[in-house]
Amino acid sequence: MKQFKLNINTKTQKYPIIIGRGLLNNIPKLLKNNSLYFTKCLIVIDNKIKKKIILRILKKFNKKNIITFLFNANEKNKNQKNVDKILAVLLKNNFQRNDCLISVGGGITGDVSGFASSIYKRGINFVNIPTTLLAQVDSSIGGKTGINTSFGKNLIGSFYQPKLVISDIDFLKTLPKREIVCGYAEIFKHSLIFEEKFFSFLDKNANKIINLKSPFIEKSIIKSCEIKKKIVELDEKEKSLRKILNFGHTFAHAYESSLNYSKRLNHGEAVLLGIYSAISFSLKFKLLSKLNYLKIKDHFIKYKLPNKINNYFLKKDLKRLIYFMKKDKKNTSNLINLILIKKIGITKLNLNFNEKVLNKFFIEELNN
Repeated sequence: MKQFKLNINTKTQKYPIIIGRGLLNNIPKLLKNNSLYFTKCLIVIDNKIKKKIILRILKKFNKKNIITFLFNANEKNKNQKNVDKILAVLLKNNFQRNDCLISVGGGITGDVSGFASSIYKRGINFVNIPTTLLAQVDSSIGGKTGINTSFGKNLIGSFYQPKLVISDIDFLKTLPKREIVCGYAEIFKHSLIFEEKFFSFLDKNANKIINLKSPFIEKSIIKSCEIKKKIVELDEKEKSLRKILNFGHTFAHAYESSLNYSKRLNHGEAVLLGIYSAISFSLKFKLLSKLNYLKIKDHFIKYKLPNKINNYFLKKDLKRLIYFMKKDKKNTSNLINLILIKKIGITKLNLNFNEKVLNKFFIEELNN
């Protein structure tokens, strides 16, 4: 695959996403080509990345200018405590605004690094090198940063666009299949909220994508990035249209939070469960036709994607699930705000429901 460049143009920042293979060998050149010059650079690295890959990256830089920070990336560490550790490194080494912080890792590493970048001296240069499929197709695009608290997921954060995103597809070879499915969740979501033709492509080729077959994986990554680009450029700060990217996520975040970010359910699996809950809820309230519902349901079954919440929760968990849904950042009242679906490719925004309705829905789903 040739190197593919996608330019993001928001009101606050213009930056490119570079997608391709073998990009790690050209990081300094890519930085220079995009006018990123700095005296000092902090590289925040997910400690799950293999040491030989880390060494390959570091060899490309002048070691005198580079400081590394190994981050144990998981949802429980996506918190203010770890942001403070990164800020302490920047402060101790007297980083200036024109210096740079580079994130190398998945979405959690990118979120924490991006948030630290946004608040250090009110903004330092930030470069994102996403190493997971989930991060490459979703979290590295659009400038959302955030951390978790005991009250829920991503309730503290900022909008802060990177200067550059470098997505090397070769990273995906190092991931377990479960992580690839995690990323596929967001690709699948993009098709459901924005383009029926893309859904049809996925419905025919999901196994090839999950098994990283060319050109299917490349096409899926690029198409997902293009969809998110269109949405983010129209609504950078999530005032209206961008909310559709939260399709399935109000449910998903409640599932993750209720399990205290257990390894039993990773973010992508929670998103898939959340999408299934959202289509079921959409059908129940006669927004989604039975035909479209069955098309989506068939995709879940055909590709063995998580869709049964009763594999993870019991009726005794209902109060906790509702509690976290009520804490969701989209809510503007005591009601729970949901993004639902009218048709494959068309969503419905700003629908509010009380907890009794959600409680009844969950009981029915748990009994299925």
